[in-house]
Amino acid sequence: MKKFFIFIFFVLLATCLTGVFFVKKHIETPSSNAKAVILEIPKGSSAAKVSQILQNSGIWESPESFQLWCRIKKCALKAGWFEIPPHQKIRDLVAIFESGKNAVRKVTIPEGRASWEMPQYLKKEFPELAVEVWDSLVYDSDFAHSLGVKASSLEGYLLPETYMFPYQSDEQTIIKTMVAANLRLQKELQSQGPEIWKKLGGWHQVLTLASVVEEETGNPSERALIAGVFHNRLKLGMPLGADPTVRFIFRNLTGPIYKSQLNSDSPYNTRKFKGLMPGPISNPGRHAIEAVLNPEVTDKLYFVAKDDGSGTHFFSSTLSKHNYYKEIAAQNRLHH
Repeated sequence: MKKFFIFIFFVLLATCLTGVFFVKKHIETPSSNAKAVILEIPKGSSAAKVSQILQNSGIWESPESFQLWCRIKKCALKAGWFEIPPHQKIRDLVAIFESGKNAVRKVTIPEGRASWEMPQYLKKEFPELAVEVWDSLVYDSDFAHSLGVKASSLEGYLLPETYMFPYQSDEQTIIKTMVAANLRLQKELQSQGPEIWKKLGGWHQVLTLASVVEEETGNPSERALIAGVFHNRLKLGMPLGADPTVRFIFRNLTGPIYKSQLNSDSPYNTRKFKGLMPGPISNPGRHAIEAVLNPEVTDKLYFVAKDDGSGTHFFSSTLSKHNYYKEIAAQNRLHH
């Protein structure tokens, strides 16, 4: 009996030593992937399940060593989408899964883009994004209300920024993230321009005017002055007279604006109707919004693009001076 127990002891010892040797052999072995790989680890996955996923993905060739390592280290593997950099050691792989830090997709949305322009930026990282689903959500008033937006659509509420979206994000998740960023900015800026907030009527109106400022600004240094001109026009009961509002109606972002378009009876036509439009014509960024809340004090009522390649405008306080500058701008166009 004694010999039997001694035999069992040595068998167990040999098994343990073999296991330790087996694990040690793989501790410094790098993973097989030569470039980053995105993996999904489903909820409730055991170490055995994760090791199988790693093997099937061509990342780790020895599922047994991964499982043994997790058993020894009592690993707490989390679910989600993970980015696995190339040539990771076993401890690094486990650390990635234990961190719970999900893989992300980086997307930059430029300032002043209308909602229907955004999918072209998003689809670079989210090729599976469905434009029709995106549009239906943006113009769903019930969905807007559920996000805390008191408007008929989310136009203007999709804050332009650089986002790190979770890898598995869908259209709804992306929109919710962008709207939340917009509403956080609202809270941050609430102490700025209290009289302007009151005169315009609220955040929706601030965004509406900021969207026009955004579209009319070719040079960032002119934002506050352009905002000042529009504030003056609103105060005097003059139409804003902004061509981008007409372009918004017809989604005519470039090229000539036709007379028939300028005569449109759409409430967004600020060439024809006084006051603000019903809502934003694009999604303004922080700087345009701040310009609306902190406009430059000026007596200017008109501006026209110089068309000399500078992206700047001629500003004037009288119609006669404005017409004079329009002639200069026309001459500039002939030379550029």
